[in-house]
Amino acid sequence: KGCKELLERGALAGYRIQDVAAEVHFGKYHDVDSSEAAFKTAARIAFKNAVLAAHPVLLEPIVHLEVTCPSKYTGAILGDLNTKRARIENQDSLPGDLAVIKAKVPLAEVTRYAAQLGSITQGQGSYTMEFSHYDVVPGNVQQQIVSKAKVAHEEED
Repeated sequence: KGCKELLERGALAGYRIQDVAAEVHFGKYHDVDSSEAAFKTAARIAFKNAVLAAHPVLLEPIVHLEVTCPSKYTGAILGDLNTKRARIENQDSLPGDLAVIKAKVPLAEVTRYAAQLGSITQGQGSYTMEFSHYDVVPGNVQQQIVSKAKVAHEEED
């Protein structure tokens, strides 16, 4: 039960731990000192130490973003996407002086993209977005997330 609790609560920033299995190979019972709470606490401490020793990382959802806009806004869109940790995959021209930009970008960076795109293109741009995969959060971003989670956890206590 201690391992399961830690899996749900996470070891870094309170996010659930994925794709981990744990087996207990040895345990000793003592009539006086053994209790369910003692075993649970021991399992939680041992599992947390093991997880932290493995140097866990946070994963974030990455989306495939496809932006269609008048060609004159291509540079502004590319610049904006670069500030959002996007990886530009392709850029094409379409008839009617339009451009299509395809990129992979962390979902956290484009949660309010409709308003941002409208502002950049004066309402002339559109986009589609769909889940692509999970990827490792960059170290500096992970540090910020973990720090914020620690502060929030301390405020709860």
